[in-house]
Amino acid sequence: MTKQKYFSLILILGSLSALGPFTIDMYLPGFPAIAKDLQTTPARVALSLSSYFIGISAGQLLYGPLLDRFGRKKPLYVGLALYIISSIACASIHSIDALIALRFFQAVGSCAAAVACMAMVRDLFPVTDTAKVFALLLLVVGLSPMLAPTVGGYVTAGFGWQGVFVTLALLGVALLLACLLWLPESYQPNPNLSLKPRPILTNFWRVLREPSFYTYTLTGALSFCGLFVYVADSPLVFMDIFGVDSKVYGWIFAFLSIGLIGASQVNSVLLRRFRSEQLVFGALCCQVAASVVFLLLTVNGLIGLYGTIALLFVFLCCLGFSSPNTAALSLAPFSQNAGSASSLMGAIRMGIGAMASAAVSVFNNHTAVPMVAIMMVTSVVALLILLVGRRYVAHTPATAEAAVAEPVH
Repeated sequence: MTKQKYFSLILILGSLSALGPFTIDMYLPGFPAIAKDLQTTPARVALSLSSYFIGISAGQLLYGPLLDRFGRKKPLYVGLALYIISSIACASIHSIDALIALRFFQAVGSCAAAVACMAMVRDLFPVTDTAKVFALLLLVVGLSPMLAPTVGGYVTAGFGWQGVFVTLALLGVALLLACLLWLPESYQPNPNLSLKPRPILTNFWRVLREPSFYTYTLTGALSFCGLFVYVADSPLVFMDIFGVDSKVYGWIFAFLSIGLIGASQVNSVLLRRFRSEQLVFGALCCQVAASVVFLLLTVNGLIGLYGTIALLFVFLCCLGFSSPNTAALSLAPFSQNAGSASSLMGAIRMGIGAMASAAVSVFNNHTAVPMVAIMMVTSVVALLILLVGRRYVAHTPATAEAAVAEPVH
């Protein structure tokens, strides 16, 4: 594979994986404007974020078998078309209930991009390189929280919150054209794969029974769920509690994303000396320590705006190490049904994230305590699952697959 082809693949796959996060982050500064326009509260607007997470979780289970049955690109095209239509519809609604419903369908469309991206990484690159590739993708994805809230704040100020959804529709069109023109098909359709419920569920069960999959998928999902909680509650924490405006909020969000991006790239360097399993364990230990300190300071009212930003920065740095490694370790055992495995991994991650983001809205008490408490609890549970589950992982998946997995050019 030439360097130019490698770069173009990373750019397109990274953009596909960033579509969902960009769709989430870009409309966050518009929460107050949406609430005012639709005569509701920011907490109710946050339910449209929870419905988006639910849509991603459910949609990923749908796309996995389709990607294995029809190849990667056809289901991707259908999903992007649904995303474009739903984005346009979101710009024309007049009630919060309609926004909540349409965000679900927008998510179902966008998650085709996420699942296809994960599966194509497993198709196109050797298993020993997947952690590095996921880290590179995270670099592209990391531009989303840097750019999306800032862009969203200015678009909302200039064109209203409806302009955000029009912009997202145009982004979907651009991605669809890029996939049509430059993205190769990485997997031959398998006409023998049944789309009946029983074989699909049997295949999912086969994936779930793999110790490496359930250990690292659950660990990654619970550790990463702190990001969902932060995204869901950050408009309340920064704009309502600390009183910053939408533009300043966008810059804070962009700054915090540097932790996630920077750590993911340091992770690529550390992989030359350490195994993914070691990096996941170290990152989780740091994440638990940071979240415990964060909760103690928040409960006792000993932390202000800058302290909150600092501890969130540390927390996101930990995710930059754990996320690409747990993803790579989860998918490493699978070559024939990577689509199903990646969709199941994504569904579990998004499902847990959706429940956590809904919980932070339910327990909202106009303080940062619910957000920080959920971040701490999920981090501790993730570490416990890793400590117990890795006893059942008989060998390093990457080592087992390296001899048989070859990249598809």
